[in-house]
Amino acid sequence: MPRSYEEELKFIERLSPYSWRIKKGFVPNMKVEGIFYVNNNLENLMFEELKASSAQGLVGGFLPGMKQIANVAALPGIVGRSIGLPDVHSGYGFAIGNVAAFDMDDPNSIVSPGGVGFDINCGVRLLRTNLTEKDVQPVKEQLTQSMFDHIPVGVGSKGVIPINAQDLEEALEMGVDWSLREGYAWAEDKEHCEEFGRMLNADPSKVSLRAKKRGLPQLGTLGAGNHYAEIQVVDEIYDKWAATKMGIEHKGQVCIMIHSGSRGFGHQVATDALVTMERAMKRDNIVTNDRQLACARISSTEGQDYLKAMSAAANFAWVNRSSMTFLCRQAFAKQFNSTPDDLDMHLIYDVSHNIAKVEQHTVNGKLKTLLVHRKGSTRAFPPHHPLIPVDYQLTGQPVLIGGTMGTCSYILTGTEKGMEETFGSTCHGAGRALSRAKSRRNLDYTEVLDRLKEQGISIRVASPKLVMEEAPESYKNVTDVVDTCHAAGISKKTVKLRPIAVIKG
Repeated sequence: MPRSYEEELKFIERLSPYSWRIKKGFVPNMKVEGIFYVNNNLENLMFEELKASSAQGLVGGFLPGMKQIANVAALPGIVGRSIGLPDVHSGYGFAIGNVAAFDMDDPNSIVSPGGVGFDINCGVRLLRTNLTEKDVQPVKEQLTQSMFDHIPVGVGSKGVIPINAQDLEEALEMGVDWSLREGYAWAEDKEHCEEFGRMLNADPSKVSLRAKKRGLPQLGTLGAGNHYAEIQVVDEIYDKWAATKMGIEHKGQVCIMIHSGSRGFGHQVATDALVTMERAMKRDNIVTNDRQLACARISSTEGQDYLKAMSAAANFAWVNRSSMTFLCRQAFAKQFNSTPDDLDMHLIYDVSHNIAKVEQHTVNGKLKTLLVHRKGSTRAFPPHHPLIPVDYQLTGQPVLIGGTMGTCSYILTGTEKGMEETFGSTCHGAGRALSRAKSRRNLDYTEVLDRLKEQGISIRVASPKLVMEEAPESYKNVTDVVDTCHAAGISKKTVKLRPIAVIKG
């Protein structure tokens, strides 16, 4: 018998003004507790979703976020807690905004494609410039059009950087090193990428021909959905010292944010893995609470093959963002009759939002090697962590949080408390509040575009009807999300950016 909403609530307990515990027993077989971080505004969305599901079963085809966090807490080999960040919402298997870590020394520990997501290494990078809003305003429309012309966008968009099958194999193995070799990246871009832009265990031979066929024409393309390239200006600086280390000197400074991932390539890698893992689960008698949590033991052939293919997809995404950075630098240089170097178009940082990585963390006072799944969440390592660039050793890792279309974005920095509580992870963006289908039913795309124009934001869109799915109303308030992470101490607000031009698929 399903429990009533009131009975469900007995398993949920407030820990602090910004966090709630999900006790064992909320769903069967929980090995650890769940935790989710919300402030008052975000809290209502979480509980409303749970209430709706108690009344009518599934919400939009997925279990509510709280149930998904708890189901992940029941997976073999999980340690610490199953963590929901403030932008958490229902996704495939794992909630989007869910972090979970599995003990590499436990032979039963699993890897789950649902814990990475279909858009492997969907991520964000931020470039700075020495331009000001005053410099850009007179040519804003031309610059936006130039960006739109340079960067291929939209669902079936094809890349303009010429590559053949052999180039693709090399790019999958080398990541940003391939972009460097081919002249599409600067040497220091690599320094400012998570993992230095290359997963070393990538093995293109573990990737299906179908995935490669889908990926080949799409390298250097933005794609559609929530992906975008934005011209932004610095709106607020909360931590002057950390901002200066990033080359952000003053309000009104122009930056460019690129948000994209591994396109159809990563989607196919995830789809292929889910099929093989269902077979592995039967063979190894792995039981999960939700069939969307298909997984395999990390040590199994299927688990290892997926990690190698996922790493290749992550490398594809870094090459993809590097290629768009190259095109973006070209567009700016052309418009301002200058060079990218003279415009100071340096990469501040590039972070991943959907990835599983082997990391060292302290659990119950012991240092352990873990496979950390971050789905719709961002690595946020603290100052002095060996895996962050030299420039950011004193500030902590820059964390880039993209807003929704027409709303602000943020740069945060990692903290020690985040390292202790969330395996060095924080939010990744606003997080959906309405499903895509509901957004399409409730909103008119012309109104959304008109509103952006009223805000003084130039916009170029390849598929206007997709705009409804990405309207700010479809999402949680990104400031609520960021403020919750800041107040909970798991990351620290550094800079706020607002868009003046948006390019979307």
